[in-house]
Amino acid sequence: MFSKETYARRRAELKKLVKSGIIVLFGNNESPANFPNNGYHPFRQDSSFLYYFGQNRSGLVGVIDIDNDVETLIGDDISIDDIVWYGAVDSVHDMALQIGVANSAPMKALTTICHDAMRDKRKLHFLPPYRSDIKIQIFDLLGIHPNQQKESASMPLIQAVVKMRSTKTAEEIEELERAAAIGYKMHTTAMKMCRPGVTEKEIAGVLDGIANGMGAMVSFPTILSQHGEIQHGSPSMAKLQEGRLMLCDAGAETINNYCSDNTRTTPVSGRYDQRQLEIYSIVEECHDYVLTVAKPGVKWWDVHFGVCRLMTERLKELGLMKGDTDEAVAAGAHAMFMVHGLGHMMGMDVHDMENLDQINVGFDEEVRPNLEQFGTNCLRMGRRLEEGFVVTDEPGIYFIPALIDEWKASGHCKEFINFDKLETYKDFGGIRLEDDLLITADGCRFIGKDRIPYHPKDVEEFIAR
Repeated sequence: MFSKETYARRRAELKKLVKSGIIVLFGNNESPANFPNNGYHPFRQDSSFLYYFGQNRSGLVGVIDIDNDVETLIGDDISIDDIVWYGAVDSVHDMALQIGVANSAPMKALTTICHDAMRDKRKLHFLPPYRSDIKIQIFDLLGIHPNQQKESASMPLIQAVVKMRSTKTAEEIEELERAAAIGYKMHTTAMKMCRPGVTEKEIAGVLDGIANGMGAMVSFPTILSQHGEIQHGSPSMAKLQEGRLMLCDAGAETINNYCSDNTRTTPVSGRYDQRQLEIYSIVEECHDYVLTVAKPGVKWWDVHFGVCRLMTERLKELGLMKGDTDEAVAAGAHAMFMVHGLGHMMGMDVHDMENLDQINVGFDEEVRPNLEQFGTNCLRMGRRLEEGFVVTDEPGIYFIPALIDEWKASGHCKEFINFDKLETYKDFGGIRLEDDLLITADGCRFIGKDRIPYHPKDVEEFIAR
């Protein structure tokens, strides 16, 4: 936890932004894996609840009555039966005092608060719920059916939370640096373990253990596969094979639940062959291009499409693409090779605040998403960068056999893609490079003191030690 002054300051700012009504921030409950007493571990608190109320215990709700300037932490104290099995914890009253909240109450008080507010026609603000148990709780409290709760969520509250959480403070950046240090250990371990005969599962299991041992947990399920063309390729029992590439996309959360998210693509044989090096070098150049242009005031949309144009130019030099670069990018031909956006916001969530809807987090009135064009519809961020934003820089090139077959059969973008040559890359896999960037006053910088090797020569030298 941060100091109680930090949480008090955040709640005070939230009250100013939302202006009136009652804010209800639901914490998470335990989530059963296969029966009630066998929950997923470790417990993961809701990030917005953590941001404003700081307590990492299940069964809590934070209430902020803006008009009467009253803050209350709501939850039931645990019973002796729970203490026997899990040990003693602070009372809800004590937890409230630790975060600068003067009032506490049992969970039944929430019903009274909500019913009184509805009777008096006061605005109740809540965020879009994403867990079924919270949806049922909101239904019981407010009478709003779960399929209407996303639309009924408070836009003033969503906008206030996005505004506050998007810009990272110095103490948050320190946490992100700690997450980066864990991520460095995870990725360098994966690179050292990458050799023929080792299973994907074995490496991924070691990485997950590092995250658990040095922090709270992984920041998302580890992606590790020699089929890098599969965007979210889960590690399998397959053994790494000579000549293949191992794509590892992994990150950690600190004890205070701030994330890291990096990707590296390592040659199983220890060295990149010529064809791999040609594609890798394009991704590397795109990755480094972002470092030269990302700064406050620049639209991330423009950075993304700058990368798409650069990638298209280099793929034309290899004979995989053809035609006018701007026309090819406008037609979405580059999405044959990079099916996703350049990056996303990151913080307490690896896709920061994605439960608040990406259109509210990564876009604004000036920059709107394009949900119609393949590839561009997966761009999670387009708005102008601001100092204190944290974004991922993750270009990639992938050769997806099913996508190649589909576009070739339909003739889609045939004026921009050399399908005959593309056929010879169906066995290639995919390459992605990803780092976390902090937007500074005049540019950007990597988060993390130690750089996970990514320049080809550095990678080869590192794994050869």
